[in-house]
Amino acid sequence: MFATTNQPTSSDFEVSSPPTDGISSLVFNSQQDLLSATSWDNQTRIYQVMPNGSTQPKAAIQHEGPSLSSAWTKDGTKLLSVGCDKAGRLMDLNTGQTVQVAAHDAPIKSVRFIDGGNMNNVAVTASWDKTVRYWDLRTQSPVSQLSLPERCYTLDVMYPLMVVGTAERHIFLYNLTNPTTIFKQIQSPLKWQTRVVSCFQNGSGFAIGSIEGRVGIQYIEDKDQSSNFSFKCHRDDDKKQVYCVNDISFHPIHGTFSTAGGDGTFNFWDKDAKCRLKAFSNIGSPVSCTAFNKNGSIFAYAASYDWSKGHEYNTQQLTNKIFLHPVKEEDIKPKQKKLGR
Repeated sequence: MFATTNQPTSSDFEVSSPPTDGISSLVFNSQQDLLSATSWDNQTRIYQVMPNGSTQPKAAIQHEGPSLSSAWTKDGTKLLSVGCDKAGRLMDLNTGQTVQVAAHDAPIKSVRFIDGGNMNNVAVTASWDKTVRYWDLRTQSPVSQLSLPERCYTLDVMYPLMVVGTAERHIFLYNLTNPTTIFKQIQSPLKWQTRVVSCFQNGSGFAIGSIEGRVGIQYIEDKDQSSNFSFKCHRDDDKKQVYCVNDISFHPIHGTFSTAGGDGTFNFWDKDAKCRLKAFSNIGSPVSCTAFNKNGSIFAYAASYDWSKGHEYNTQQLTNKIFLHPVKEEDIKPKQKKLGR
């Protein structure tokens, strides 16, 4: 299926000592260039990214099952990691100590920290046990719990917006000024299983990606519904192949975004101009997850099998690697809006 094996673009840097199994998520620290990577090898690793693009392994959180998601506290001093052992484990970078601070009755798929209002530094976890739980890290029990009709597949937060995507294409929107009440419930605008949701930088809406190579742009307020649209990506029309949209990451400065797919490519997009800003060459392996650093100058992406084609395609040639791409301004800046006549 893939012609080459994990080949980055020529200017990209390879992260040293990568995970030894599937890479499930990447997240940059908001205060410094620390990158966390969760993996199916039961570890969440932290890497220090140096100014010259080289990397150094800094620390790791050990789980008793695959690690699926992680999130940094606002001040950048702690990392919360969740996974298939049903536990949320918090590492303090200053002390190196890790303690369990969250738990569910089934694997925890997603974690985020909430930054705003009365919920500063409250963690939110979403699980295959069909619940979302809010945690004050100073206590052992959840502050509150939300019930879902199905397993959570994806979650994202940009205060005051929280978006939860579940099996059966349910999408739940929450206004975190009233965190225990559903603000709006919709069916995904895409016809196939939800893979990822990612909030706009201003919290006015979100992007959603599915398993059939399509992305939807959705606004929250009823007055903006006419701006909703969806588009195809990560497809090979010549071979009639359709690939998963594995991740969507928004640029922290420009509000443009990336998509990464099972076809081995990633692209930069401008939702307002409805155009692709930059297409990157196939790296020869699915791109499983991505992240921009705090100022958007570095784009991290993982070359790792995403299991979308079944176990028979997970060949030994498809190793797990993380690359750092230096972002050029001309590749990520929004297009100039055309003035009306």
